[in-house]
Amino acid sequence: MSKHIAVIGAGIVGLGIAAEATRRGHRVTVIDPAPGAGATYAAAGMLAPVSELHYQEERLLALTRESARLYPGFIAGLGETGYQETGTLVAAFDAADRAALADLKQAQLAEGLEVHEITSREARRLEPSLGPALTGAFYAPGDHQVDPRALAAALLKMLRNSGAAVVSEKAAGLLTDADGSVAGVQLAGGEAIEADETVVANGLAAAALSGLPEGLRLPLRPVYGDILRLRVPAGLQPFLTSTIRGIVRGHPVYLVPRGDGTVVIGATQREDGSADVSAGGVYQLLRDAQTLVPAVAELALEQMTCRARPGTPDNAPLLGRVAAGAEELPGLVVATGFFRHGVLLTPVAARICADLIDGVQISAELLQFNPDRFSNMTKESHV
Repeated sequence: MSKHIAVIGAGIVGLGIAAEATRRGHRVTVIDPAPGAGATYAAAGMLAPVSELHYQEERLLALTRESARLYPGFIAGLGETGYQETGTLVAAFDAADRAALADLKQAQLAEGLEVHEITSREARRLEPSLGPALTGAFYAPGDHQVDPRALAAALLKMLRNSGAAVVSEKAAGLLTDADGSVAGVQLAGGEAIEADETVVANGLAAAALSGLPEGLRLPLRPVYGDILRLRVPAGLQPFLTSTIRGIVRGHPVYLVPRGDGTVVIGATQREDGSADVSAGGVYQLLRDAQTLVPAVAELALEQMTCRARPGTPDNAPLLGRVAAGAEELPGLVVATGFFRHGVLLTPVAARICADLIDGVQISAELLQFNPDRFSNMTKESHV
């Protein structure tokens, strides 16, 4: 049965959910004053369940691997999205960096992930621009990339062409019925948009919405990152073919080549409350990227960007329905707190939200990130 779905937030996750709901025949309204202008605008777009694996975040792996698998089908028919199936090369600068990567490789292999250790010479054969200072490298052939700006634009175009409404206004809160069920969205300008299902996917702003269920706590924190975009002169193209991730004196850095002749370099991670681009962060990124790829010094610095990613206490998303006593609260789905995995997790988040709306059975492995797990309303079966 077709429903009216209101999606609060038009970052990459919100747009992906809206697109999946539209594909399933639902009527969709997307609410955001500046679609694609938040964390999506700055994101590098690495689809890297292998090289993004972090200690104590292994339970995210089922979600990230499934989402990477879904990506080709998710973007089919959207047009230009910058999706590339080139792999990811992970490089180490000194002995300590190499030891850290070797430990991570063991964790990756223990999870059944495909990662290959290669020599520095083999790494430079794959990527001639790499510098001479490498102590070793690993290659993850299944870690791909997409251009988040291009993907967001393609999703927005698809939604508009499909008849979805895009409301360029801020959502102030949720409409609720007398029984506490969510019945739509209250806009900041005063207008009310009624909906059968409302999806809260507006990142850090989700916790400030009025009308959230009593007792629900969305513990989101801003984690800022500086991102650089550099243009490769014609004489240096092709500059890189693979995504390069590295550890340089303990600092992580990545270089992501785009099809338009640019390279994205990132990303710092800080929780100092400043939304300004950090001079120290820019220096660190250029220094470490140049250590791995010396020719970075010859590129043109085109753009410096800082955005906040929505983090949670366990760095996992708040994704699913909210409990209301022994039952799930009708009319509300939450999809926020994706931290550094928003672009990667968009297809699986879109499928999970659409399945919840359609009443489709979802595996417990993918439903373990319920949005009320930090709230006093959480029912025991969710823990």
